[in-house]
Amino acid sequence: MSRPAVLKGLGAVVAMVLAAGCSSGGDTGARSTSPPGSPPGSSASASASASGSASASAPPAGEGRVTVAGTLTEGLRSPWGLAALPDGDLLVSSRDERTVTRVDGRSGEKTSLGVVPGVVPGGEGGLMGLAVRDGWVYAYLTAESDNRIVRMRYGGADGDRLGTPEPVLTGIPKGTIHNGGRIAFGPDGMLYAGTGETGETGLAQDRESLGGKILRMTPEGKPAPGNPFAGSVVYSYGHRNVQGIAWDAEGRLWAAEFGQNTWDELNLVEPGRNYGWPEVEGRAGEAGFVDPVAQWPTSEASPSGIAFARGAVWMAGLRGERLWRIPLSGAERSGEPEAFLAGEYGRLRTVLADGAGRLWLVTSETDTRGTPGPGDDRILRLDVR
Repeated sequence: MSRPAVLKGLGAVVAMVLAAGCSSGGDTGARSTSPPGSPPGSSASASASASGSASASAPPAGEGRVTVAGTLTEGLRSPWGLAALPDGDLLVSSRDERTVTRVDGRSGEKTSLGVVPGVVPGGEGGLMGLAVRDGWVYAYLTAESDNRIVRMRYGGADGDRLGTPEPVLTGIPKGTIHNGGRIAFGPDGMLYAGTGETGETGLAQDRESLGGKILRMTPEGKPAPGNPFAGSVVYSYGHRNVQGIAWDAEGRLWAAEFGQNTWDELNLVEPGRNYGWPEVEGRAGEAGFVDPVAQWPTSEASPSGIAFARGAVWMAGLRGERLWRIPLSGAERSGEPEAFLAGEYGRLRTVLADGAGRLWLVTSETDTRGTPGPGDDRILRLDVR
């Protein structure tokens, strides 16, 4: 598919279109180039074709590297959540079409598992995050009155369909914007969810609300043992719109968060801590609030999914249209973030580690804010280091 050329060169000044308001909601869909101040060579050198030919991004200062090993599948519509089955196949959700599709992890063949009942798409809501555990498929979705987490039985054999949704957690606030939506099981066996404050900023600081939070619960939706607030699924608060959660090799939880007009964030999440929204955005150095480990202008990121692989957090950017690598040393950054694939595949929604040091990357051009081209949307195979 045709993408605008990526501008390169030391000291290049690249004009960026800055949309006002929420970094996701203000997206114009215009292609971006390497951000001002990015390390030389951080943008990709060539675009992989829809047929799956490989391309590599030049590694900044000899640090990270991303190679597009190929395209697993294409022709997806508004893909959002991605989860791996035990046999290596993938499940992908369609936010707007309300469907779950099984994708063969080797051939890319797609099999529809059907429409999830009760989903009411609209704005930034619909069928979003997926997680798999013990024969259940968990889904974060927008319903008529709320956002909620449900689970459905799925045997995984040929011809199997998803079972009837069973509520796990209901009552998460919904809105036209900022619905959060990412879910994942942590190394402790508990289910975590990132939620948004729906544009009603006060919800983020209200510990009685499930909006603007990271939630931690048992697989059945009960408050998890050891949660910081007795009888509550709330794990951390003061978040604007969390769409990326992942754990590093030491079991630490990381989360990506949309800023408003100034800073998008990557946070190290600890139980009971306050991450500042709407009192602060980005690094503030104020007592009582946790500063992000890394931050970006909203035009360069608008982060959605994240994954941990090869000593770094990898973050998919929507409006930023690039894949960020944030190298870690324990709980700290060990170097400056590096950008790859800038502008090559458009908006990037979800990134998932495969457990062998590779990544799956889902594009997001058909979500009404992109500029779809032939083959959109797709799942890419990435080799990274």
